[in-house]
Amino acid sequence: MSCSALRRLTTTTRSAIRVRNRPSVRGFSTTPPPSPKSSKTGLYAGLGAAALGGAAYAYYVYASQSDHAREAGSAVRGAAQAAKAAVNYTPTKADYQKVYNRIAEIMDDAGEYDDGSYGPVLLRLAWHASGTYDKATNTGGSNYATMRFDPEALHAANAGLAVARGLMDQVKREFPWISYGDLWTLGGVAAVQEMGGPKIPWRPGRIDGYARDATPDGRLPDAAQGAGHVKEIFARMGFTDQEAVALCGAHALGRCHRDRSGYDGPWTFSPTTFTNDYYTLLFDESWVWKKWGGPKQLEDKKTRSLMMLPTDYVLTQDTHFKKHAKAYAADSALFFRDFSAAFARLLELGVPFAAAEPWEMRSLDEQK
Repeated sequence: MSCSALRRLTTTTRSAIRVRNRPSVRGFSTTPPPSPKSSKTGLYAGLGAAALGGAAYAYYVYASQSDHAREAGSAVRGAAQAAKAAVNYTPTKADYQKVYNRIAEIMDDAGEYDDGSYGPVLLRLAWHASGTYDKATNTGGSNYATMRFDPEALHAANAGLAVARGLMDQVKREFPWISYGDLWTLGGVAAVQEMGGPKIPWRPGRIDGYARDATPDGRLPDAAQGAGHVKEIFARMGFTDQEAVALCGAHALGRCHRDRSGYDGPWTFSPTTFTNDYYTLLFDESWVWKKWGGPKQLEDKKTRSLMMLPTDYVLTQDTHFKKHAKAYAADSALFFRDFSAAFARLLELGVPFAAAEPWEMRSLDEQK
């Protein structure tokens, strides 16, 4: 890129930053990454800093805790992306595979957290970041990654996801060129695949947004509601009843936490392995209302160790939901196929992709 072109890019970017220099109406929920250190990281950070007219400003944006700096953070990353485009740089599939691999490594470094894996909480982050899409207004979804901002980060449905965002910030520090939306959704892909689930087609192209892009509360499922609510939530995103039931299968992984959602316990006996057990247990076990001081949830009558939410149990009660849930209980391959298709679509809702066909990322085992 010529010096004159760089000067024009610098002037344009500074003008954009001045427009953004106003107090944010929402705080930033995760700590921005520190100044990059690796050699490749230095290249990306240097490009962004050059576009902004100095590395000192770039460091201020990354390190400062002020609303001003956090709002400007997206502009810094946008400037870096513009600079990379100007020098004809585009991350390759191999670059994204490295990000995938790092996420997969972090997943298993969970120690005593939950059931020994961060995979379920990373899947939940990807699901909730994407599940805010509204097809009528074409707002929400994984583009802009607005759960970084309050009050969206503080919505009741997102309780506990600061854990996942913090883990993703570790990866972001190693690969600062990736957008948060691409990072979080790639984390969901890694979670499903590394825990034994199907391949999830994925492609990059999301950009970082601003606090003003954050979505209102109420777009994610409310676990206390019935079938009508579930249908409304998924229809708002453009999903059919069949796709809704398939996406509910993400509850094969993880557990609820009393100190987060108020609910407590795992859905299955293997909460770190992706299976169709969620559906088989719904129909094979007898479920009774749990007698306790928490919100209404069901527990299995036999062991009293599993739980189902009211929105889970409606899959056995609603006629349209039930036929799909029973099909997935009877056929694991069918569930894997339909979940892969529905989840891949969920991750892409509202994203104006420039990339062509989605990729299939290789699991760690496939790379041995």
